[in-house]
Amino acid sequence: MEHFLANYGVIGVFIGSAVEGQTAVIVGGLLAKQHLLARWSVVLSATAGSGLIDQLLFVAGRRFRDHRLVVRATEQAAFAKALSFIERYPISYILAFRFLFGLRLVSPIAIGVSQVPTWRFAVLNLLAAVLWAGVFTAVGYGAADALHRLFHGHHAGRMTLAVAGGLIVGVVALAVLRWWRRRRKARRAAEAAA
Repeated sequence: MEHFLANYGVIGVFIGSAVEGQTAVIVGGLLAKQHLLARWSVVLSATAGSGLIDQLLFVAGRRFRDHRLVVRATEQAAFAKALSFIERYPISYILAFRFLFGLRLVSPIAIGVSQVPTWRFAVLNLLAAVLWAGVFTAVGYGAADALHRLFHGHHAGRMTLAVAGGLIVGVVALAVLRWWRRRRKARRAAEAAA
């Protein structure tokens, strides 16, 4: 198992940070503390995964802003309020949305619909992704010490590794479940619209 995580852990962090979010990065920090991954590689793969998915979602929002489903969403009071906030405080919002629970996947699309220039989003998106990846890698790295103290003794390294492996499995299962639910919901919406 250690060999598998050492060889494929960075790919898991990349995919997890793109699909699920901070849990995968925290697990990457745990693995870095166990010397199974390099800390810089966890930060780099989390930055790449998060930055790439958010850039793609921004482009989708920008490209499809005139689509009837997007137009209908922008007419909702909550979406209009969010757009107003994005227009007034674009830099703050772009730097902060990754840290706000429940807004991670919707925000880049909303920013794409807004008047924020593409170049500005790209630069701030990269900066925010580096900051986000660094913070949550450090959380995982620090949590490894707490787990080590909790399971002190001979098997602390293996127990921390087992917890990290369990978290990775949980993150992947949660990501697949979320994807399946979104797909089912989109299919039902398409059937209702037809």
